[in-house]
Amino acid sequence: MIRQASLRAAMQIACAVVLFAAAAAPAFAAGMDAAAIGSAQPSNKTLANEKPTPAGVRLQVLLDRAHFSPGEIDGKFGENARKALRAYAEARRLPSSDELPDDGWKALQADDRPLTTTYTIIDKDVAGPFLHKLPSKMEDMKDIPKLGYTSPREALAEKFHMSEQLLATLNPGRQFDRAGETITVVDTSDGGGTASAKADRVEIDKKRQTVKLFDKSNTLIGFYPASVGSEEKPSPSGTLKVTEIDPNPTYRYNPAYHFKGVHSRKPFKIRPGPNNPVGTMWINLSADGYGIHGTPSPQNISKGQSHGCVRLTNWDVERVASSVAKGTPVAFVNGGV
Repeated sequence: MIRQASLRAAMQIACAVVLFAAAAAPAFAAGMDAAAIGSAQPSNKTLANEKPTPAGVRLQVLLDRAHFSPGEIDGKFGENARKALRAYAEARRLPSSDELPDDGWKALQADDRPLTTTYTIIDKDVAGPFLHKLPSKMEDMKDIPKLGYTSPREALAEKFHMSEQLLATLNPGRQFDRAGETITVVDTSDGGGTASAKADRVEIDKKRQTVKLFDKSNTLIGFYPASVGSEEKPSPSGTLKVTEIDPNPTYRYNPAYHFKGVHSRKPFKIRPGPNNPVGTMWINLSADGYGIHGTPSPQNISKGQSHGCVRLTNWDVERVASSVAKGTPVAFVNGGV
C-alpha cells in the first residue's frame, strides 16, 4: 500500500509539467494507409524528419513493440525515433547510427505480425467525462473532478501510442465518439515478448534525455525518450532508488517553489487523470520530491524541459513502472552527444 504522506511530499517538488501548445498538424504523405505501412521499407529515401511517411510509421511501431520507444508514433523520423534506433543498435551490439543496419532491420522484422489492426470503439472509450479544453493555467485545474482526456480521439490515440493526426489520417471519415465504430490503429502490442522483463537498474541520461532499463546480465531491455530537468531546476546526480510506485497520482502544488506562470500563494491539488500534470503514473525516488512520471503532452517529450523530474509519455512510464520495484537503483548520468 502506497503511503499517501510520502506521495504528498513527492508531489510538492519542482516537477510540474510545462504545458505547451500542440504543434500544427503535419501534412501526411499520400497513401498513408495500412497497406502502405505494411509494405514500406525504411531507408534514407523513405524516412523523413519533417513529414510522416509509411516507412516512418513501420519503423516506429516495430521499435515500440521491442520496448525501444520512439515516443509518440507520428511517422516522422525525428530525434526520438533516432534515439530509439541507436539504443536498439546498442542492445544488438551493432554500429550506432541513424541508419538501420541490415542485421538490425532483420531483427526488427522477425516480429512479422501486421503493423496495423482494426479496433471497435467500446462504450468506455466514449463515456468520458471529457474536458474539451485543457486549462492552460495550473490553478484552473484544481477544481476539476478528473483530469481526463479532452476528446475520445485523444484517448484512442494515446491508447495506441499514436499522434491524433496519424489516427485521423488512417481513418478518413470515421467518427471517434461513437461506440461500435470500427477504426484502423497501429498494433503496438509486444506479443508477450519482454512485457514482464524486470529491470535490475535504471539509467537516466540528463544530457541525452533518455531512460534505459538493464537486466541482471547488464543487457539493455528497454529504452524511452524523456524530458529531464533544466538549467533552472536540474535533475539530481548520483544513484537513487525507487521508493514508491503510484498509478493515477494526485498532483500537489507547493507555492514555495514559485513555478513560472503559477501565481497561487496557497497550496492546491490537481486530481488524477491522464491530463494531470504528472500523467497516469508516479515513480517516487529516494531524493526528496523527485520522481519519474507521465505527461499530458506526449508530443513534447524530449523536446522540452522538466522541473527536475523525469517525464515520459504515459504509456512509457507505465511500462517502466511494470519493470521496476521498490529498491531498484536509478542512476543519473551525463552522457555524451
